[in-house]
Amino acid sequence: MTRDEIFAVLKNIKDPDLHRDIVSLGFIKKIDINDRSIDVEIQLTTPSCPVRDDLKSQAVAEIKKLGYGGTVNVSMTSQVVSHANELREQILPGVKNTIAVASGKGGVGKSTLAVNLAAALSKDGAKVGIVDADVYGPSLPLMLDVSEKPKTEKIDDKRFKIYPVEKFGIKMMSIGFLVDTETPMIWRGPMASGAVKQFLTDVIWEELDYMIFDLPPGTGDVQLTLVQTIPLTGAVIVTTPQDVSLADVRRGVRMFQKVNVPILGVIENMSYFVCPKCGRREEIFSNGGGKRTADAFGVPFLGEIPIYTPIRIGGDTGRPIVLMEPESEQSHMIQSVARRLAAQVSIADLSVQGKPKLEIAL
Repeated sequence: MTRDEIFAVLKNIKDPDLHRDIVSLGFIKKIDINDRSIDVEIQLTTPSCPVRDDLKSQAVAEIKKLGYGGTVNVSMTSQVVSHANELREQILPGVKNTIAVASGKGGVGKSTLAVNLAAALSKDGAKVGIVDADVYGPSLPLMLDVSEKPKTEKIDDKRFKIYPVEKFGIKMMSIGFLVDTETPMIWRGPMASGAVKQFLTDVIWEELDYMIFDLPPGTGDVQLTLVQTIPLTGAVIVTTPQDVSLADVRRGVRMFQKVNVPILGVIENMSYFVCPKCGRREEIFSNGGGKRTADAFGVPFLGEIPIYTPIRIGGDTGRPIVLMEPESEQSHMIQSVARRLAAQVSIADLSVQGKPKLEIAL
C-alpha cells in the first residue's frame, strides 16, 4: 500500500459544490501508513460543510477497495478560506468573509434569521461575528439578550478602540449597545452610514471566519455605504412567499448585482405553518415564491423555514432556536441553510482565488 495508490483512489471523490476532486482541491493534508492503520486528514473549507460526513464515508470506502486489511481512520478538519481582497484586508484584517443578510422589505424575519445563521455557523465550530447595521431599528440586543456596553480603550483625545460584546461564542456590535433602548435615532443618512463605518474601522474584531451584517430593509444609504466601504463576499436575501415581498426581493437582487456583490442565495422564511395539534400544513403566505425568484435570477435557493412559534419566542427572549432547541426539526432546517450558505461562501472564495495549491504533509 503506497501513498500514490491512496491519492489515486481519493481522486474519485468529488466535492458536489466545488465540482472538483478532493485531491486537486488540496483537501488531503496528511496520509500516514503503518502495518495496523492508515490515517488520513481531509481539511475542508468550512466546518459547516453540508457533505462532510458523506466525504468521510466515501474516503474510507475508496481506501478499503485497495484491499487493505487494517483500520482506516479519516479525520475531518477545516480551514475557512479567506475572500481575497486587499481593501477588505486593510479594513478588517482578521476577518475572512463578510456576508450581508438583506431583505427588500421589513417584517420578513431577516434579523431573526441573521442571528440564527450566526449561531448555527458558530455551533459548527466557526469563528463568527455579527454587525447590527440597522441603526434606526437595532434588534441585536433583544434577540441575543445583551444589555452590557462594549469595552473601550482610548487612543487619543478623539479616537477610541471598541471591543465587541460576546455571547454564545458570537462577537457582536450594535448601536443598541451604545444608546438607551428607547432613544430614537433621529439621524440623516450620512450619520447612520458613519456609524456603520465605525463598526468596521474602530472595533477590534480580531480573527473571524464569517462576519454577518444584518442590514436594514430596502436599498438605501447603509447598504450602499457598506458595499462601497468594504467588498463583501456576498449577500443573502430573505423573503416570504407572498408577491409583495418577492417584488422587493427582485429589487434587492438587482441592487447587489449593480454594485458587483455576488448573491450567495435566497432564503424563504415563513414558508408554511404546521398545526401542532392536527399536523395539517397551511401555506399562509403562499409557498415556493422564494425558489421561483432564485431560479429566475439564476442564484442559489438556500432553503425554506416554516412559521414556528419557538423561533419567535427565541427572538424575543434572546435564545436562538438553533441553540435552545438544537434537536427540533426547525433547528435542523436552519442549520442546513447555514451549511448551504457556508458552501456558497467557499465557492465564491475559490472562484476569486483560482485553483489552490496542493499542500500535503507526507
